[in-house]
Amino acid sequence: MKKYFSGFFVITVLLLIFSIINISDSLAQDNDNTLTIVFTHDLHDHLLSFSLDKDGQINEYGGYARIQSAINEEREKDPNLLLVDAGDFSMGTLFQTVFAQEAPGLSLLGKMGYDAVTLGNHEFDFRAQGLADCLSTARKNNTELPELLITNIYFPQDDGHMPESVANLKKAMEAYGTKEYMILERSGIRIGIFGLVGNEAISNAPMAEVQFTEPLEAAKRITETLEKEEKADLIICLSHSGTSPDKQNSEDEILAREVPGIDVIISGHSHTKLVQPIIIDDTIICSAGEYGENIGVLKIKDGANSKWQLDRYQLLQIDNKLPNDLSMVESIEKFKQKVQTDYLDEMELAFDEVLAYSPQSFLPAAEIGVRHEEEPLANLITDAYVHAVQNAEGEHYQTVDVAVVPSGTIRGSFVKGNITVADAYVVSSLGIGPDKKSGYPLISVYLTGKELKTACEVDASIAPIMSSAQLYMSGLSYTFNPNRLIFNKVTRASLQKPDGTLESIDDDKLYRVVAGLYSAQMLSVVGEKSFGILSLVPKDADGMPIVDFEEHVIRDSAVGNEIKEWQAIAQYIRSFQAIEGVPQIPLEYYQTQGRKNILDNNSFSAVFGHPNHIAAAVYSVVGLIILAVIFLGYRLLKRRKGKFTESA
Repeated sequence: MKKYFSGFFVITVLLLIFSIINISDSLAQDNDNTLTIVFTHDLHDHLLSFSLDKDGQINEYGGYARIQSAINEEREKDPNLLLVDAGDFSMGTLFQTVFAQEAPGLSLLGKMGYDAVTLGNHEFDFRAQGLADCLSTARKNNTELPELLITNIYFPQDDGHMPESVANLKKAMEAYGTKEYMILERSGIRIGIFGLVGNEAISNAPMAEVQFTEPLEAAKRITETLEKEEKADLIICLSHSGTSPDKQNSEDEILAREVPGIDVIISGHSHTKLVQPIIIDDTIICSAGEYGENIGVLKIKDGANSKWQLDRYQLLQIDNKLPNDLSMVESIEKFKQKVQTDYLDEMELAFDEVLAYSPQSFLPAAEIGVRHEEEPLANLITDAYVHAVQNAEGEHYQTVDVAVVPSGTIRGSFVKGNITVADAYVVSSLGIGPDKKSGYPLISVYLTGKELKTACEVDASIAPIMSSAQLYMSGLSYTFNPNRLIFNKVTRASLQKPDGTLESIDDDKLYRVVAGLYSAQMLSVVGEKSFGILSLVPKDADGMPIVDFEEHVIRDSAVGNEIKEWQAIAQYIRSFQAIEGVPQIPLEYYQTQGRKNILDNNSFSAVFGHPNHIAAAVYSVVGLIILAVIFLGYRLLKRRKGKFTESA
């Protein structure tokens, strides 16, 4: 008996020793100066999963319910992880339609346990008042919200008075508790975090009403504060600036070089997917892509000379291998019902209603505009605009000659399979109309025939240097040679009738053009962007330049509602001939239709023949310069020859 008791005693002691060792190891692990950062950016209200066609395989990705499951798994590995987002958490799906009233993005990020987020340019899409209402709603309806950090925003005053909407946003941000930076401690590490909006993002928020200070100067100021006053061990920047293959324009890489005190940059805005982080000196730059297709995991440890070193970096793909978190599913469903009742019911559309079937996948949105060529999905969109005007005006329809969509406003695409109302919305999800409801409306303007040709030249000459400005136009057929002089690339332009026949353009005639509100407004800045060389002046039916574009919004003749860009697409694809009970997109929309024709010819006559007035002027100047150089050379040679003769 004593022998058994002795053995039991030895085993018990050994178990206690092993337990103490395990506890010590665990405590050591908790205090070994390591930190896990889980990050997202550019979620764009993709609360639900979405389909992607990857090499012919269509699968579902993303969705907050699956993202929550991935976060939960990471929390099991490290309960002290830091969870952050680098902006543009909103705008991109039907959920944005209740942005101001319900604040779905911020509410769910709070529920998911995000520690901090920053604002992107798209958080300002509904202007200052829209963001103010969103922040107020989020604070009112939620007990848990992420810290909102933004360093370089300020609120302008006009003659000492702040516009009401700007004042409301300032008040709402103060009530929310918005800060320039925050300090928190995790695993014994004192962490300083700040948020930043970059220059390109600022330029993409023209309706923000607020103003922004220079990002680099703001980052230097805050970093110095975090280093010297707050004594932060680790400095993290949530930067809505982005990276670029063009290193001279890669804002977050420039930020890392100019502000070396930043240890980690979570880089949003450019939707970049960095499989491996960019490391510049001691700064780690991370990006996880877009829409929650992946979330990023960064684990760092304190190395030699107190420099933070990379320990683990991984992009976790969010797909159907992950379970849906049921609590998140329930929360998303509530927001979905609000979208239905507050936005879709009036249009007599349903969130998951199948509008049509797509027998093929179109080019993904991220690739539209990359190549300078005709785009089948854009053809469908512009034809949808014309169809929407015909329906809206009914028996009072006035012919639409041309419809225009720029590549930069096409935000989504269709993959093979059923297309729902929610899918149609994603394609043209930007903006807000005069009715203060989500989605840019269609508007009608007039351009002269000469200006239609200029629009073709804008596409041919400007698109190669600014892909978002590539234009796709229904009602026009034109040919350009990319080898010709800039602003002289178009060699032929004609009207293209619905049956495909071509008609010459009368330079002096007014033609009706339909585009989205934002796109039409941008047409008027062509002169500025081309240094006055090209000019487009949108006009009314009497030929008078338009001052207020909102007065020319196209409305439903029956009830007077604005016709939204996305709504036009939904109605058009629903109008196609049904096959087995479901409308099907015609095969012609997966092919080019002769609207944009490229003549890549390097011959002398093709490059220099038939110059327009711009090219003729340039060639004349160049010719004069060459003649002057020849003449001066001749005079110098003659003078030298004369001196040589005299000396002989």
